[in-house]
Amino acid sequence: MQWYMYVVLCFDNTLYCGITTNLEKRLKQHNGVIKGGAKYTRGRSPCKYMHKEKASSRSDALKKEYK
Repeated sequence: MQWYMYVVLCFDNTLYCGITTNLEKRLKQHNGVIKGGAKYTRGRSPCKYMHKEKASSRSDALKKEYK
C-alpha cells in the first residue's frame, strides 16, 4: 500500500496537511463530493493540492506531516 503526505490550499488561502493512501478520493472528501474529509476543510472548499509526497509507510507519512 502506498502512503502519501499532502498539503491542500483551501478557498480561504489557508493550508491543510494530511496523509492518505488514495489522493483522488481524499480530495473529493475534502471538497464535499463524497462523505468524509476533515472538519477543517468542510467550510473552506474548494481545495486543491499544493504538494504531494510519497512515503514508504504510514509512519513515514505521519513523520513528513509533522515536519
